[in-house]
Amino acid sequence: MKSQQGSATVKDMPDVASSASRHIHSKLDWVGMSEIHLPAKLRDTLAGERPISTSIQAYVNLQDPTARGIHMSRLYLTLEETFADCSVSAASIEKLLGTFLATHDGLSDQAFVQLDFEYSMRRESLKSNYFGWKSYPVSICGTLSKGELRIELSVEVPYSSTCPCSAALARQLIQDAFRNQFGDVGTIPAEQVAQWLGTEQGIVATPHSQRSVAEVRVLLDHTEESGFPITALIDAIEGALKTPVQTAVKREDEQEFARLNGQNLMFCEDAARRLQAVVDQQPLYKDFWLRVNHLESLHAHNAVAIVTKNVPGGYLPIP
Repeated sequence: MKSQQGSATVKDMPDVASSASRHIHSKLDWVGMSEIHLPAKLRDTLAGERPISTSIQAYVNLQDPTARGIHMSRLYLTLEETFADCSVSAASIEKLLGTFLATHDGLSDQAFVQLDFEYSMRRESLKSNYFGWKSYPVSICGTLSKGELRIELSVEVPYSSTCPCSAALARQLIQDAFRNQFGDVGTIPAEQVAQWLGTEQGIVATPHSQRSVAEVRVLLDHTEESGFPITALIDAIEGALKTPVQTAVKREDEQEFARLNGQNLMFCEDAARRLQAVVDQQPLYKDFWLRVNHLESLHAHNAVAIVTKNVPGGYLPIP
């Protein structure tokens, strides 16, 4: 059959998803699309509005057990239309998810979207006054269920961690080397000791350290529409840990980085408690889940600590 649409003749096309009836009748938790690549704009509470390149997941539940599937093209087109006109915000996410449900009336009563992107920040060196760009993986998730909107922000922050146990063992070896070198000597001139400490024979051992990653997820109080606190959250994490991975590095920066590592010896438990203290005091974060991963240089397995805000009905302390 053919139908007339203006002056053009359009052939009727089969819609197998809606017409076929031979399928198992059951509900599905989520159905949708992933790896949708779209440009967008986003407002940071400190950095203002900036462009981002996103990889998006978009889903609705399939509440009608008799329906074979959803209208996936409607999800894509809604994403395209919404973020072409609006910056990513709590309001635009709520509008997006509301449209997901409106275009699946009778099929779905929950909607979800997740935007993943790399967030680049220009960071100053520790001492030399140079600058370099650093990229942080960021995710923004929105869920609309029974009229309630939930907005979550996740960031990953790399840092360095030096093992307190290894540092103590290294110090013991240095003490032993000192006794072997000067044990039979009475008074030793300070300059002679200083010269010896500046040699490889003086510093016979160093503690092991490793690149580490803090994963922090926060449930936002989205009534505040000034933007997403991405920069503020990353700054708080790096400020608590004291040893963020650097960008531009001269010798004076590397020396300062070594000093910071020596003054901030951390087991994974220490790092988790530092982050817990700084994130827990922020009223904007209604709940949080954080995981620190020390990618060990001593052995092949990693050291991990996980902690949540521990609110009723909140995030579960699971990996």
